[in-house]
Amino acid sequence: MGSRKHNMATQLKEARKSRAFAKLTNCPTSPRKMRIVADLVRGVEVEKALQILKFSSKEASINLEKLLLSAIANWQAKNEDASIEDAGLYVKSICVDSAGMLKRLRPAPQGRAHRIRKRSNHVTLELGSKNNVSN
Repeated sequence: MGSRKHNMATQLKEARKSRAFAKLTNCPTSPRKMRIVADLVRGVEVEKALQILKFSSKEASINLEKLLLSAIANWQAKNEDASIEDAGLYVKSICVDSAGMLKRLRPAPQGRAHRIRKRSNHVTLELGSKNNVSN
């Protein structure tokens, strides 16, 4: 005899088990620069997304490529019997959030100081499957 809250929590846990996602935390790139790269691969098939990231000239694409490979590995761990080709994996959602900022002072003219904000970000990437193999 569980409470409503407990039942909802177990339902959410079950739903989370079938999701394949990966998180990148405290990446020392500004969120704005990371979002430019993230927009390139949102909703794209996994193979094509890896190619886009591999040949992108942006620095942020290196970290996103690693993150995508991690998400694929996580999907394989949950679906050992299924193959990636049959599943039709694609980037279901990719979300870039701001993380903590390092604040530094830069000397400015006439004895003043300007604050430099070194930004970092968190990225959450979720994979979806076009043809559900085992789910």
